[in-house]
Amino acid sequence: MAAAPSQVGWPKEPLPVEPELTTRMDELYDHEARLFIMLYSLKGDGQIDYITGRLVQEYTRSSYGNPVYQTEAQPLFYWWDHTMWNDPEQDGVNGNERIYQEAIEFDTSRYKPCLFNGQSC
Repeated sequence: MAAAPSQVGWPKEPLPVEPELTTRMDELYDHEARLFIMLYSLKGDGQIDYITGRLVQEYTRSSYGNPVYQTEAQPLFYWWDHTMWNDPEQDGVNGNERIYQEAIEFDTSRYKPCLFNGQSC
């Protein structure tokens, strides 16, 4: 796969395919955007370096009170290498993803107030 042109004009590395669940570090739910977000460590060093966001179709609670999400099969957004990618077709990583924003960091403290307050979660 060729390098994708970035909005600024220089080549950018192609977006890697979504990693295996074994590399998932955490999951979050964005109530405002109705996104189920999975955070991965591609290098396996515990540092989050790849994130996906799937649209949530339905949200319920199990009989034990745990959240249950029915999501789209493929992500709408990907965050990797300080770049946010958009896949409006939601057909998986296949080269038709678009750069949505560059030079962006994913802020987990938005979803975990304990991190915002300097506490351990």
